[in-house]
Amino acid sequence: MGDRAMYDLYRQVWGELTAPGAQFEVHETSVRGHSIRAWKNAPANVRDLWLSSVQFGERDYIVYGDERLTYAQTHERVNALAAWFRDQGVQPGDHVAIAMRNFPEWMQVYWAALRIGGVVVGMNAWWVSHEMAYGLNDAKPKVLILDQERLDRLEPVMSEIPQVKLLGVRLNNPSNKGANHITDFEEAIREGRGKRSPDITIDADSDATIFYTSGTTGYPKGAQLTHRGCVSNLMSLMFAGALQAGINAKKGLVVPGAAPVIPSALITTPLFHVTANNCAAYTLTAAGGKMVHMYRWDAGEALRLIEKERITSMSGVPTMARELISHPDFASTDTSSLMSLGGGGAQLQPDLVHKIDKSVATARPSTGYGMTETCGIITSIGGDYFVDKADSCGPAMPVYETRIVDPDGKEVPRGQAGELWVKGAQVIRGYLNRAEATASTITDGWLHTGDGARMDEDGFLYIVDRLKDMVIRGGENVYCAEVEAALFKHPAIAETTVFGVPDERLGEEVGAAVFFKSGQSATEEELRGFCADYMAKHKVPRYFWFVNEPLPRNASGKFLKRELRDRFAKELAAG
Repeated sequence: MGDRAMYDLYRQVWGELTAPGAQFEVHETSVRGHSIRAWKNAPANVRDLWLSSVQFGERDYIVYGDERLTYAQTHERVNALAAWFRDQGVQPGDHVAIAMRNFPEWMQVYWAALRIGGVVVGMNAWWVSHEMAYGLNDAKPKVLILDQERLDRLEPVMSEIPQVKLLGVRLNNPSNKGANHITDFEEAIREGRGKRSPDITIDADSDATIFYTSGTTGYPKGAQLTHRGCVSNLMSLMFAGALQAGINAKKGLVVPGAAPVIPSALITTPLFHVTANNCAAYTLTAAGGKMVHMYRWDAGEALRLIEKERITSMSGVPTMARELISHPDFASTDTSSLMSLGGGGAQLQPDLVHKIDKSVATARPSTGYGMTETCGIITSIGGDYFVDKADSCGPAMPVYETRIVDPDGKEVPRGQAGELWVKGAQVIRGYLNRAEATASTITDGWLHTGDGARMDEDGFLYIVDRLKDMVIRGGENVYCAEVEAALFKHPAIAETTVFGVPDERLGEEVGAAVFFKSGQSATEEELRGFCADYMAKHKVPRYFWFVNEPLPRNASGKFLKRELRDRFAKELAAG
């Protein structure tokens, strides 16, 4: 662990940034009948955030392949699209749904809808036909913007969805437009160009966005992210950056008079999740930065774009960072522009934290822990503190109160594990059309995260696992994240995920699915012996399944743990 002076400095800068009159002052306010912490100087709403970015004019904003849009060009298109939405009858509070890949049109639609007080519904681009029908019937948008792939999936269930105006993006079959009464995106821009959008007043606690939680079983729930929650997440991210900058300044690591770096980020995860949208896109927009989109994740292409576009940060699921630094082209690619490399959506394994720190001379490892239900991050950690506490996700941001509780809801002593509850400005309003789910997840303003956590003496949190994914073996708790972290240290393993499988004697046993690196392998006994060096015997996997293809993931890049668990449990039961 680092010396105490390291953490004394952390607390000093934290206190200076949040002091009365400082940029990140925190105050108490009342929301939905509960007193919560909030940023005193946060933007009033998301619309104001977007309108403030007009100052960046001719700076590059969105890059996709050979396409490039400046802030000025994007504002012109957003204004036109907002006017077109109003012509279609979209009023404040009405829903506008997006179902497409990370095309440049995604953010244009997002800002246009919010500019007139609409609510953006981010539909999972991996949904199949019946899931799309479910989402549209749940959200009932006035307009649905979709690309060719999503249109093809929707056509078989068109009779099952509510009446909705369709706006097509990059359709490759012109006959589709007339047959399904679809307006072409560029046509909508032309129709709205030159029209003025009226000024409106937006309640900070009204919905800005509805993102569906990424469950792998059953139908997902539409989380209602408010304007207050979204701009509060932006402030939390800005605070995390200011905290690190302040620490660097006091350590003499900042060059006096140096021009600020204009940020640029590679958008590697879907924009229908908070990681790419609320975290990456918001921070870039607020700072006048550039976002570079990819058609799909490919480590080699990511390296090429990092070099070409001088990318300063890349954040995706941990697997992406691991694949990037392990790629054959990594050593020959100029990654000197990178200042931050990390991940979200899942904990970075400690070995990956150290590999990032050693592999990229200019970049420091970073991560944030959060949820759709908190509009983005709850915690943040980076640099020396992440290297020192590589298994931590950092302290909760200042606008959160935290509790770690036992199954009865009673707080546990510091250092012990329990379920993490949080309360603050970033907690969602609830779940769309799900009063019962809202009541069971949020009580008296406290969000039950469903994550097992502990807190150390410095206030840094450690996520030990999703509680429902914890393996209970003979009465002993085995946290999957711990086992996975050990397995990832094995040089032959490319991907692995750990889960519980039924056992008549012990209730559950530990199982692991493993995908090896090209040309490498290991036996079950070798892996058990390797794990035994890092953990107690009862945590070592009894069962291993070696697969010939990369492990399946959901749309946000997380391994489909339950799908694998159910599949292998059936194989085990069948002998």
